[in-house]
This record gives sequence, structure tokens and C-alpha cells, in this order.
Amino acid sequence: MTQTQAALPGHKASVEARHARIGAFVHRHFLWPGTLRLHRAALGIDILRAPVNVLLSPILVVIRIVGWLCRRLHLDRTGAWLLRRRILLRTAVSARLEAAILTELLDVPYRAAGTGPEPAEMADAILSAPRYREKIRSRGSVGAAQAMADRMATAINDYTGTRSAVAEFTTALITLTVGAIAFQALTPGMISMAPGVAEAVSRTTAITEFPLGSTLGGVWYGVFPVGPSPELILATVLILMAIGSVVAAFAGIVADPVQAWLGIHRRRLIRLWATWDAELDGDQGKPFAVQEHFLARLFDLWDAVVTVLRVFRG
Repeated sequence: MTQTQAALPGHKASVEARHARIGAFVHRHFLWPGTLRLHRAALGIDILRAPVNVLLSPILVVIRIVGWLCRRLHLDRTGAWLLRRRILLRTAVSARLEAAILTELLDVPYRAAGTGPEPAEMADAILSAPRYREKIRSRGSVGAAQAMADRMATAINDYTGTRSAVAEFTTALITLTVGAIAFQALTPGMISMAPGVAEAVSRTTAITEFPLGSTLGGVWYGVFPVGPSPELILATVLILMAIGSVVAAFAGIVADPVQAWLGIHRRRLIRLWATWDAELDGDQGKPFAVQEHFLARLFDLWDAVVTVLRVFRG
């Protein structure tokens, strides 16, 4: 908001109305049963997109950092180009949420033919929205208006992209909990969990197949432990990653209500709306900050450190 807008009578009431609207949106889509309805879209190809997004997320973080550095070095065109790159695969859940944000929060008319608009369709819908007609005309040229709409659509895309990072974070917490209970070990990721699972499978198989019976087998392998083969560890990693992809696709069913109760969804949507306000006021220096991906990368680093330490100890 500009200082002039802040001084207008009724500004406080408009801010309160906006926050109330965001609160209603969060309640409708991120608490049960709203989040269950939202995640119906995940039944299908999203299960395959989720692990791909896990792999692409570090690339997104690097590109965002480089884009930010370019802007700090006054390489504005390069920085803007990098910050507009859409790295993550667009999930059906994200597409459905984008359509809801456009129509329910930002007053952009959009008739969904499928689960949600494509990025180009989103920008076109913004350009044709009556609410923003005067602001769009004030851009001075068709190219400037199109660039503004593209940035606004990118902000929404970045917002929904945070769900991938939160899904990673939730999956890591689940693996951490399972590892602590089942193996009494720190397992912040599927890779660090795999050796423990493979060892348990190898031990159980060896005890079951012991020639003198499983009772004596348990005693024997308690004294002479059997280790998993490299092939078994690799197979375990692949199976756990497949399970993790399913968990990540539906992690929001648990993560959404928790974030709603903690006020995280509300604050994130306020940040998104502030980015839109800045764009409409001609300020291009306030892109939507993607913070959650950095948190997910901390778990990746932790998982790598735990795995390396386990290899050296082994």
C-alpha cells in the first residue's frame, strides 16, 4: 500500500475486511473437510509429480538466489527473468487452488474448464478483470501491462509452489518420527532411513530361514549380526522413495489444518496480496518471497550429513 492509500478514510476498515476475507478463505479450503475436497485432485498424476518436484526444488532455490543477487547487482532484466522461471511441475491440487485464489480472493473472473487455469490463461484473466482495468491502463503500453500480469500470475504460482516444500517438510517429519520409534535413530529422509529398514528386512529374512528354526535363529543372529546387501539397500531406497511420493502428494491433508491453526496460511496469503498491491502500484521490487523451500533444504542437508556419518561409522 502507498502512503496516500494508508491515509485514506476507511483504510483500516478495508484492511480488516481483507483479513476477514483471507480468514474465511483459509477456513473454507485448508481446514477439514475443505482440504480433503482440495486433495481429491491429487488422486492421479500428482503422485508422480510430487517426487519430481522434490528433485527440482533445490534448483528452484538456486535460481531464486541468483535472481535476487542479480537484482542487488542492478542486473534487473536478468534478475526478473530468473525470478519468473517456473521450475516446479504444476500439480492438479495447485491448479485448483490457483483458480480459487483468483476468483474468491482477488476478484478475477475465471470459468474453470478443468481443475484450474494455465499460467498464460491466468495472466489473460488478470488483464480482463474489471477490478484492475484502470491500473492496467495506467501501465502505458500493452507490453508493460502484459509484463505486470505475468508477474502477478507468477506470484500466485510461487505461492502454490510452496506447497511442494511444505509437503517435503511434512514427509521429513514423518520419516523422522518413524525412524525414532522403529530404529531409535535420526532419519530426516528416506535415504537415511533405508539402511535401517534394509537391515531389519535382512535380519528378519535370515531368522526366518535359519535351518534350526526361527527361535535359535534369533539367538544366533543376535550374536552374529547379518548385514543387508547393497542390492537390498538400493531396492529399499527406491521403495521408500515411492512411498514418500504418495505421502508428499497427500501431506497437505495433515499440514494444511496445522498451518491454518498456527496462522501460517493467513500470513502467507497476506504476503501474496501485498505483492499484488505492489505490482498494481508500479513497484516491481517486492516479489512473493518463497521461504519454505529453504526450510526443506535444511532437511536435505541434515539427511545428507546423517547418511555420510553412518557410512563412515560403518
